[in-house]
Amino acid sequence: MKNKTFISPAREQGYAELGDYAAIGEGRSVALIAPDGAIDWWCAPNIDSPPLFDRILDAGIGGYFQLVPEGAWRMRRGYRRDSNVLETHYETASGSVRITESLNSTLAGRLPWSELARRVEGLEGTVRMLLRLKLGTRAETQSPWLDDAQGIPVFHLGDLMAMLRFSEDITLTDSGDEGVSGFFITRPESRSLVALVATEREPLAVPPLAKIDQRIETSDRAWRDWADNLTWDGPYTDHVKRSALALKFLWYAPTGALAAAATASLPEGLGGGKNYDYRYAWVRDACLIIKAFVYLGALEDCKAAFSWLTNTIIRHDGVLRACYTLEGGLVPEERFLPLKGYRGTQPVRSGNNASDQVQLSMYGDMLATARLFIDAGHILDLSTSRLLGHLANRCADSWREQDSGIWELPEKQHYTHSKMACWLALDQAVALADAGHIEPTWKGRWQRERDRISAWIERHCWSEQRHAYTFYAGSDRLDAAIALTHYYGSKVNPARMLSTLGVIQRELGEGGPLVYRYSGMDKEESSFVACAFWLVEALANMGRQAAADNAMEEILATLCQTGNVQIFNEMFDTKTQTWRGNMPQGLSHLALICAAKGLAGGATGQGQALTRSPPADKA
Repeated sequence: MKNKTFISPAREQGYAELGDYAAIGEGRSVALIAPDGAIDWWCAPNIDSPPLFDRILDAGIGGYFQLVPEGAWRMRRGYRRDSNVLETHYETASGSVRITESLNSTLAGRLPWSELARRVEGLEGTVRMLLRLKLGTRAETQSPWLDDAQGIPVFHLGDLMAMLRFSEDITLTDSGDEGVSGFFITRPESRSLVALVATEREPLAVPPLAKIDQRIETSDRAWRDWADNLTWDGPYTDHVKRSALALKFLWYAPTGALAAAATASLPEGLGGGKNYDYRYAWVRDACLIIKAFVYLGALEDCKAAFSWLTNTIIRHDGVLRACYTLEGGLVPEERFLPLKGYRGTQPVRSGNNASDQVQLSMYGDMLATARLFIDAGHILDLSTSRLLGHLANRCADSWREQDSGIWELPEKQHYTHSKMACWLALDQAVALADAGHIEPTWKGRWQRERDRISAWIERHCWSEQRHAYTFYAGSDRLDAAIALTHYYGSKVNPARMLSTLGVIQRELGEGGPLVYRYSGMDKEESSFVACAFWLVEALANMGRQAAADNAMEEILATLCQTGNVQIFNEMFDTKTQTWRGNMPQGLSHLALICAAKGLAGGATGQGQALTRSPPADKA
């Protein structure tokens, strides 16, 4: 375990700081663990299931699962090398312990049940450890009840069964429908185990404790094997691998879908209303994560995610929706839950209304991702090839529309980023057609519409007064997302794009390394982590290596502070030095990887010649 400085953070009104959480996962669900040993969030059995533990959204009635020394303590923690198995060391006046935690899997893949394992080893002296388990109520919609099955506590919450397994040295002092409490005492070389085994609408297996304990090590080997097979050869290897492992939390193994984040309704700013459910697969986020997987050489994840995405779109008749469920269905509409929210921030949402928005940038995301997939040496099937041609035609038809933009805003405008992404989509379609990967029948049309888009952008979206591409046509505001489309600038007008990047850094960054999403957001929310890394990637790929290097160093120095194990949230409040928004946030981690790739000498694809190769099964 990489050493971490000792910290002993206290809860404020029952809530831990968002940046103090660590995560464990197994490719199906993710649990968040506070420094005081409490699992405050776990949706079982799936990322988008109703939560079993949800104290992070309501400190009063929320469920949690805690292992912590009695009395005063201090702690340090970190992940095992190249692994998502977490180790936490607690020191007390009487002794010290190590807790090793894992959502277990096998070397052959995930288990047919959810298995959350927590091993406690005595290191020095004696430590009285407390166990507290409180079941959630799924936002006051279900009431847990306990069934004592042959002496083993089995909790029922709707269709979910969760069995508490524990070693013989643990004494339960209280047991009831809503949970249990107990204690045990560690000594040098003692070894205790507590685990939850859960399943939904299925019979519940009763695995032996020794097997659960053994699978902690099996899971560690599986994580290390995955990380060791990455082919990263750029800078910031430790940060890149840790972000890669964080992205792996969001890869939903049953289907290959990629969740935007593992949590719901964590606020972008305390007291505001921007608290959204991100436990779904956004086309934009999925495409960018696939891009990061390509750079990492994670072939299996890349292929599975891209196949899931294209098949899901085909299943929905080729109509692009902003997001889908992890099973490929329609995302449920938002509803408000009767919970207090993180530190009282309302409302608490489940579901997401973004699915029905018009977001033109998705065309660029899909076509650029296809090109990266091919550049990495892979081959399109006929259905995917036809889908890409269909999307290019849809883009050529619809680029003139107003949309909600990348930030999913209620006000429809001619957003500059959206227009640049449409230009990118058609530019990639032309390149794919030239190389024989998609049907070239409409290539001439795509070329003409691509050129019309760039002329429109240069005429309507550039401000001589601001020396920048603006947020949308006719506006004088700025948008950090334009850094994502630096390829447009490098091909159409490099001077204007570089000028825009500089203005964004100065005005949206307020002199620091992190930036806000767009003009005016400093009054409503925190800085958006991914935007800072997008600027690094853009500067590096446009030849401003020194500026990109300096920015990357400053960003990492700001974000990777004491106690943080690089489970990045969506946002970081530069005024209070605290994290905000949902976590682990896919955009934050993939943006770090892509920035490091840019610093390594530029991204592959998008500007290089394609190898000519027809789609598989093409007549």
